[in-house]
Amino acid sequence: MDEDPRTGAPPRRETNFIIDHLHPIGGEMSDILLGLFHRFQLTELVRYHNSTVVLAIFSLINGFTSIALMAAVALITRAPFIFPSLGPTAFLLFYTPTAPPSAPRNTILGHLIGALAGWLSLVIFGLTAAPPALAAGVTWPRVGAAALSLAATSFLMVLCRVPHPPAGATTLIVSLGLLREPWELGILMVAVVLLTGQAFVINHLAGIDYPAWAPRQARPASSVSTASDTGS
Repeated sequence: MDEDPRTGAPPRRETNFIIDHLHPIGGEMSDILLGLFHRFQLTELVRYHNSTVVLAIFSLINGFTSIALMAAVALITRAPFIFPSLGPTAFLLFYTPTAPPSAPRNTILGHLIGALAGWLSLVIFGLTAAPPALAAGVTWPRVGAAALSLAATSFLMVLCRVPHPPAGATTLIVSLGLLREPWELGILMVAVVLLTGQAFVINHLAGIDYPAWAPRQARPASSVSTASDTGS
């Protein structure tokens, strides 16, 4: 891989989201690994960048690091920075970083929509002071809140063009009462921003064209096939 003569970094890579010998599990983690190996001059590892075992090890390390950082912040600040929906978000940001759902805009606004929809559902069904469903059991108001929150989240993400699937988990976490205080929702959003910032740094170190905010415009299908045919 040729380096950028101005920065010494590997060139930004564009992918076409197909499963081939370079992307054995259909994602872009092999592109990230290849870029990181070049970035840190680990040339002896380049030949293994698309090995399924190596990709699994990268997922292990990256997943551990992502959540461990959040756990450390939670321990230091005594604030709940760890949320179940951060797990699928972390995987998505490093599995298909150039896909629209992984863009910072979609990630941050998607979770924001999910959190607000979940909280408003609690308000509508009078559950803001009720114990979590896991402790008190599922009641009809809780069923209504959960259904409304997920429906509203799906509707608003599509309407606003910010799809981010893990936000569906966020809204259920809130509407089921696991998080119900406004300050807890604020902490959740700070955690999402921190995770997105980590993705920005790692993906750019790897030379991945991860956007600063909005998703990149998709290339025409003809240009994708041409690039694939020419090996670029």
